[in-house]
Amino acid sequence: MADSDIPRLAKLLPDAIYHAVKPGTALLRLETTQAREGTLDGAWWPHSRRIDAELPSLVSALTEHLGPITRVGLDASAWEGLPTRLTIDGRIVHIDSFPEGDDTVLITRGDRDHFSLLVVPPQATRDAARAAMARAVQAHNTAEAEQILIDTGAGAAHSRPGPSARA
Repeated sequence: MADSDIPRLAKLLPDAIYHAVKPGTALLRLETTQAREGTLDGAWWPHSRRIDAELPSLVSALTEHLGPITRVGLDASAWEGLPTRLTIDGRIVHIDSFPEGDDTVLITRGDRDHFSLLVVPPQATRDAARAAMARAVQAHNTAEAEQILIDTGAGAAHSRPGPSARA
């Protein structure tokens, strides 16, 4: 993708505590400033660890607001059935895996534009998830994702999820 294909002023998601990507699939919020000064650029609260069920709605929402997503980086041990690529909305999205760190997902737009999103564990309560997501997108946040999850009670990122607390 050429640099000219990447939007100069990215359209960011509405300024709210969270935004429902699609009913029943995910919750997402991105920092709504152009400065991108914080450690994290946003937060994502998937309903499960099934990447084939969760990632398409996230990528579709991000594509709508940021432009085409080319790569997603995830912790291989934290997700069920992690492929090397998925076709989402007619585009191939490459999936990179790393051995640890399921408290973040790395999103790549174009060749060099990266976004780091906090991943709230599926079993987190609504209140804890909202608090974690709100803290992750504060403009001057310097806390690491794992610390945000601990501080807000959203759960240890590296624990295996139980039943969803949203049901």
